[in-house]
Amino acid sequence: MFTGKPRLSLNSAELPLYDQVVSQSNHEPKHQVLADELRRRIRNGHWVEGDALPSESQLSVQAGASRGTVRQALAALRSEGLITGVQGKPPVVAHAVPSQPFTTFMSFTEWALSSGRVPGQRTIELAKRPADRQVAARLELEPDTQVVQVLRLRLLDEVPAMLERSSFILPVGRLLFDFDTDTGSIFGFLREQGISLDRGQHTIDAVGADEVDSRLLGVPAGTPLLREKRLTRSRAGQAMEFSDDRYLPHLANFSIENTSEHRATLVRVPASVA
Repeated sequence: MFTGKPRLSLNSAELPLYDQVVSQSNHEPKHQVLADELRRRIRNGHWVEGDALPSESQLSVQAGASRGTVRQALAALRSEGLITGVQGKPPVVAHAVPSQPFTTFMSFTEWALSSGRVPGQRTIELAKRPADRQVAARLELEPDTQVVQVLRLRLLDEVPAMLERSSFILPVGRLLFDFDTDTGSIFGFLREQGISLDRGQHTIDAVGADEVDSRLLGVPAGTPLLREKRLTRSRAGQAMEFSDDRYLPHLANFSIENTSEHRATLVRVPASVA
C-alpha cells in the first residue's frame, strides 16, 4: 500500500517531480508548475525526440497531482509542439520547434527567455529617413514624414532566427540613438523611458526570402519564411511602431490558446499583396 509522499524519481540526477512541483513554495497553479518542469526536462535533454514520457497515471503519482492537473500540463506542451500523442497513451517528445505564444508577442527577448533560450541581436542599421508609402500608411502619417527605422538580426542561442524591420514614429524612435540596440529589448528600453506600448495588432503570413533576408539569415532567396507584421499602439490608440519580422520556420512558430470561457481575439483576414 502506498503511503507518504511519492518519491518516484524520473532520473537519479533529477529531483523527484514531487519536490519540483508540490514542495516548491510558489503561488502559480500546479498545472503551470508541472508544465514548466516537464518542459525544462525536455529542453535539457532528459527526454529527447522520440522518447515516451511517463503515462498520465504515472505523472499523477510522481507529481502528487490530480489527473486533471496532469492533462492540463500535457495540453500546454502539446500546444507548443513539444509533445505528440493522444489522451490515454503516453505522450512522445516531438521535434522541438520553439513556439511563441501570443502573450509574449510584443517581445522577442521575453519569448526567448521564457522558452529557456538565450536571445541575441545584431543591429544592421539604425537610421532616420522619410517613411515610404506603406510605412506612412500603417503609422497614420503623411508620406515622407521622418521615422526611425531599425534592421536587426535576432538570434536564438547565437543562431540566426529572425530578421526584424521596425519603423518608429520620430518622437519614439529618436530615443533609440541613446540606446545600444545590440544589448537587449528595444521595447523594454522604451517602456523604461515612459513610452506607452500597450496594444498590438498582428498579421501572420508567409513570404519568400528577399535578397536581404537571404544574406542575413543564411538561406537561399525565395526560401519560405514565417512573417509577423505588427502595428503597436499606445494606450491612447496612437500608432507608435510598425514592424515586419521574418522568422526561419524551423526555429520558431506561433501558438494561441483559448478556452470555452475565454476566447482569444484571433481573426482570419483575407490575404493581401505585401
